[in-house]
Amino acid sequence: MPLPFFVRCCGLHPGFGLDTRRRANKLVGVSQLLWYVAHTRPRCEKKLLQYCEREKLDATLPFYRRVHRYRGKTSVFRKPLFPGYVFLHIPADKRRVALQNDHLANLLDVADQDLFVRQLGEVLRALETDLEIRLAPTIGAGMRVKIKNGPLRGIEGWVEERRGMTAVLLRLDFISQAAAVKLEATDLELI
Repeated sequence: MPLPFFVRCCGLHPGFGLDTRRRANKLVGVSQLLWYVAHTRPRCEKKLLQYCEREKLDATLPFYRRVHRYRGKTSVFRKPLFPGYVFLHIPADKRRVALQNDHLANLLDVADQDLFVRQLGEVLRALETDLEIRLAPTIGAGMRVKIKNGPLRGIEGWVEERRGMTAVLLRLDFISQAAAVKLEATDLELI
C-alpha cells in the first residue's frame, strides 16, 4: 500500500488533501484555529511531527518521493517537500505548547490565513497525483498560468523552464518556497 505524500497528525482524517477544498473552507471559517509555520532545526521535521502527535497538535508535513538505486536494489524514500518547515493548525492558546520542544527554531505567524490555506491546499492536492513533484527552492519570475487539463485542472501557478521541460511552480509565498510539477505546455493557459 503506497504511503501518503503528506502526513497529518491529530487531524480529522489522515488524508488532508483528499477533500482539500471542503477542509480548507471549513478551516477558514473557524476563527479559533490559526495556521502557524514551524521553522525547525536542521533535519528535525519528522521529530517535530511526532512531538505534535504526542501533544495533540494538528500538524502537516508534505513529502515527495525520492528513488535511489543501490547495487541493483531500488529504494523509495519520503523526504520533506519543504525542508525545515512543518505547518501547524492550532488554537492561539496552544502556541506555547508548540514552542516547548527542542526541534523548533521559530514559530512564524501567518498573516494572510486565507491565502496560506489556499496555497497549502494546492500543494497537497498536487501531492495526491502521480505527477513528479520536487522542491523548487527559488521562485523565479515567469508567466502566470492556469492548468486546464488533468488532475490539477484549475490550479494557478508560474511557469519555469529547465533543461527542456516545462514546470509549473505551486507557490507557498509565506516561506518563499515552491513545489514544481512537470506538465505539458498544451495543458496550460495564460492568465
